[in-house]
This record gives sequence, C-alpha cells and structure tokens, in this order.
Amino acid sequence: MSERWISTFLDAQAAEANAARNTLLAYGRDLKDFLDWSARRGLGLESLPKSAVEDYLVSCEAEGLSKATRARRLSVIRQLFRFAHDEGWRTDNPALRISGPGASQRLPKTLSHDEVERLLDASRTKGRTLGERLRNAALVELLYATGMRVSELVGLPVSAARGEPKMILVRGKGDKERLVPLSTPARAALGEWLAWRDAEDVRLHALGHRPSKALFPGGGADGHLTRQHFYLVIKDIAVLAGVDPTRVTPHTLRHAFATHLLAGGADLRVIQTLLGHADVATTEIYTHVLDDQLKSLVLTHHPLAKPKP
Repeated sequence: MSERWISTFLDAQAAEANAARNTLLAYGRDLKDFLDWSARRGLGLESLPKSAVEDYLVSCEAEGLSKATRARRLSVIRQLFRFAHDEGWRTDNPALRISGPGASQRLPKTLSHDEVERLLDASRTKGRTLGERLRNAALVELLYATGMRVSELVGLPVSAARGEPKMILVRGKGDKERLVPLSTPARAALGEWLAWRDAEDVRLHALGHRPSKALFPGGGADGHLTRQHFYLVIKDIAVLAGVDPTRVTPHTLRHAFATHLLAGGADLRVIQTLLGHADVATTEIYTHVLDDQLKSLVLTHHPLAKPKP
C-alpha cells in the first residue's frame, strides 16, 4: 500500500508537475528512507500520526543530516501527504503543521575573472587526445558563457549546435526551454569541437557505428557524457590552472557567470532568465555575493580602513 502511494505520487509529479528527472530521483530516495523508517516501527502511511513525522525528523538530525537535507525531506513528505489527501487516501496531512529546521542560507562560491581565464586556458590542454582537449575546451567555454546547469550542458543534443548559432536552446528543469546567447570564444570552441566530432562520426559510421545524437557523447545510460565524469574533468583542469580544486565545480562556474554579469551591470531579471530561475528571489542571492566582495574590497584597499601605525 505505502509503496504504491509513493510510486503514484512520483508518477503524478512527472506527468503533472513536469518534475525533472534528478528531482524525482531525490524525492524517491527521501521517501524510501522515510518509508523504511516507518516500516521498522510497524507504521503505515495510511495511519501514520504527526508525532511519527516529528520523530523521523529527530532521527535525521541524530544521523547528522544537514538542515538543508532535513528541510527537503520534510517538504517532500508534506507533498506526499497532500497528494494522499487530494486522492482521498487520507483525511488529513500529518506533516502540514510541522515546522521545518530551515535551510541555512550560504552564499554560493564563485571565482574571480583571473581564475576563470586560467581555467579556460587550462581546459585547452586537458586531455590525452586532440578530441578530448577540444571537447573539454568547449565544455568549459559553454558553461561559463551561458551559466547552464551541468545536467543541461552534458545533455545538449548535437542539433542545438548546428548552423553556427549565436544563441543555443536549453531545456531546463520541468522541460522548460530558454535561449541563451553564446560568446565569441564559446562559439569558436564549439565550432572546433563540432568539426572534430563530425569527422569522428564519419569514421565510426564506416565501421558500422551509428552517430550519437548527443553533442558530448559518452558511455552513460543516456548516451552522453555524465555529470560525474565532467565533475572529475573540471577538478583536473583546476589543478592544471593552479586554482584550488576544492573551490571549482561545474556549479561554481555557473555562479561565476551570474556574479560577473551582475558586477558588469546586467539587470537581475535578465540574469534570472539566463539561469532559468523560476523566481527572481533565487537570483537575488548573487547581489549578496557582490555586496560581500565590495565590502572586502573596501576593507582591504580603502586608506581609512588600514590600521594606523
């Protein structure tokens, strides 16, 4: 019964709310953990009381889970019971009036212009073959030029890059599409990679292989380079660039894209559109990053901020 609730809920999220695949996977993991915890105590979702949800959250805290993780788990449990109520499976929502732990808001890590330039230069040298080096350069140039999520980047179809586009169509969360412009360096890196990739497709076709529909083919189940592979590649690129690899991830370059645009005078609403944020409040965090950088600049460079001898 309880497992059927969860599978039906996830199906509804996919069909009606257009939830992204990664979101559904996270929901599934969280709800399975909650279901297993409940089953060990002989509790079923159809009669589980509010106190049990509270006890579960306490157990999550005892496990050392972060505030953000606990807040996410409460959110999906609340959604599940709201769905159950709407379906007539329950007459109440036991998680409705439970206060969450609240996710601590941390400012996103970003990179300086100089660090990004070094990463871009290093990406052109990372790889055992010419093809790998061209692919890595295209990946990093595109990521910084567009601010795409890494899943959006590695999942791009090759058709999106045809015709030397000045803009590229990105399919984001919930299958929402948006157009993002390409910088001149990104277009050049993309063109070089595409030329090499097309030549490789011709060679592989002669050997009986079908060409990949992905812009960045890979051995993943979806036929494209995986997020995990690219995560490791960009760590190696950071080492080559002399940038602390603990500070560099694909998401860090997305943050750098937004922060540098804002520092250059771009409108917050434009950045929201380019990033694919549903709510401008999500984008506003970059104003705080910029404020922190400006404060640091004043405290380290203003003559009155320096200690008197």
